[in-house]
Amino acid sequence: MTTRSILVPLLLIAAAASVIWPLVQPMNGYLLNLFMQAATYAMAVLGLTVVLGYAGQISIAQAAFFGLGAYGVAIGTTMLHLPFMLALLLGVAVAAVFGAILGASTLKLGGHYLAMVTISFQQILTLVLTNWIGLTNGPDGIRNIPRPALFGISWQDSDRYLALCLVVLYAVGTFVWWLKGTKLGLGMQAVRDNELAAEVVGVDTYRVKVTAFCLSALLGGLGGGLFAGGFGYISPDQFSFGESVVFLTMVLLGGADAAVGSAVGTALLILLPEWLRFLRGAYLAVYGLAVILIMVFMPTGLWGVLSRLFGPPKRRDHGVVEALSLGDPDGEDGDLLLEIKGLAKHFGGLKALDGVDIAVERGKVHALIGPNGSGKTTMLNVLSGIYRPTRGEVRVDGVKVSGLPPHEIAAAGVGRTFQNIRLFHSLTVFENVVIGAQRPRNPAAATPDQARRRALAALEFVGMAGRADIKVASLPYGHQRLVEIARALAGNPTLLLLDEPAAGLNLTEKQELVGLLKRLAHHGLTLFLIDHDMNLVEQMADRITVLNFGKRIAEGTPAEVLRHPDVIAAYLGEVPDHAAA
Repeated sequence: MTTRSILVPLLLIAAAASVIWPLVQPMNGYLLNLFMQAATYAMAVLGLTVVLGYAGQISIAQAAFFGLGAYGVAIGTTMLHLPFMLALLLGVAVAAVFGAILGASTLKLGGHYLAMVTISFQQILTLVLTNWIGLTNGPDGIRNIPRPALFGISWQDSDRYLALCLVVLYAVGTFVWWLKGTKLGLGMQAVRDNELAAEVVGVDTYRVKVTAFCLSALLGGLGGGLFAGGFGYISPDQFSFGESVVFLTMVLLGGADAAVGSAVGTALLILLPEWLRFLRGAYLAVYGLAVILIMVFMPTGLWGVLSRLFGPPKRRDHGVVEALSLGDPDGEDGDLLLEIKGLAKHFGGLKALDGVDIAVERGKVHALIGPNGSGKTTMLNVLSGIYRPTRGEVRVDGVKVSGLPPHEIAAAGVGRTFQNIRLFHSLTVFENVVIGAQRPRNPAAATPDQARRRALAALEFVGMAGRADIKVASLPYGHQRLVEIARALAGNPTLLLLDEPAAGLNLTEKQELVGLLKRLAHHGLTLFLIDHDMNLVEQMADRITVLNFGKRIAEGTPAEVLRHPDVIAAYLGEVPDHAAA
């Protein structure tokens, strides 16, 4: 029995009952307003779930977007005399545009720096609403905001309007719940867990962040617009910094990465004070203590606790496992796949790479070795787009890729693993690999269904299909390495960059890794390999290039390179007499 099988039917029943209830059982005006506030606030909190819970971007400006939607409706209906729906669309559009602008302008920021910028935006908007008297009527606010007449039905009665708000809320909640499992939603979660890895496997992090802010603001504006119509009066103090903190508290209480959790947090924060009023003067103290205890002892929110209470998710049937296609069927062995010409990367006065030339043939295993600090990982960072080269160029299959962002290099058919494993630890094994399969221009995964089949085939190839639905963070280190390789393979690369894949593995795991890499080579996949384990390099490499202090000092077959005097000197600090002879 799973969380989904128990709670989803109960939630559907509760949702239907909540819409019907105000229509058949009249409530007093106070309760109607309370539930109306909860419904409209929940829409804004669901928007915060998208940007904070899914994409991991800290926003303390949701009340600003809520206010933009509210003032859009208020100004549109009372000053421009627009129909309610047109005014609502105006408010939502304005909020979405400002959300996109905020997301685009804060692309390079994160953590408390991003939080400070969003707080500044919130404060600026509050000042504008308060002081632009000709448009907003200043601190006095806007009154007599009409309710809509939609579908030939008058929504003037509060019970009907509440039912309308609840229907919209459930539509928004369904959308946010659905979004989490889509390509965009998985991309957001990848950015949240490990932005660098997300970019390298093909996620356009710029587009994802801007979209997350835009959607969050849109939903906030929608809630604000319906709030204005429901209460008929708005003023700047209803959309202050304090309200943004309330929204943030709501999403954290319920569970930041779950749509249902956001609704639960909203209901708790709005309705709990009413349930505690029997305590009279002490109810605020009890309320505050309850909120603090939940946030301290339930860091994943109430929904996270409920999910764990009902046990781990049931293993899903992902369908028939297909054989994994690898290599480049259109290319011929012996052709040059990777061409590196005069590549240099300088960090100030440090020349990490200094005029390196390397040519890698299609279908071969090419190893890059050298002492620590020789420039090996810098080379992979340039090849995968993490660093822009100071000069020189890189071509993959004849196409210049040097200087492109990582997600575009991934789209060109370059896959990569990291020395320090970079997985998306909040996601399952299967979700990690699906994200790799969804890289742009992947001919093996043009549709979501094909991406899922490709991911399962990659997991089967590395022997991890049986653990597809396990959280990747719970796997041992060696299995995490296999998942990272599977994620790269799911992207159907023509070139796979491997940065010390044997690092941290025990002897048995290294033997399994060698077997896996040999199978990849047998299937014709071109491998560009870095590793300090010379036994592995000798077993795998067709050719070896050696770097020292950013320069190429030798290249050839393993036998030629490993007895080269300059290579021996680089590793040992001197040339042995027998090597010199």
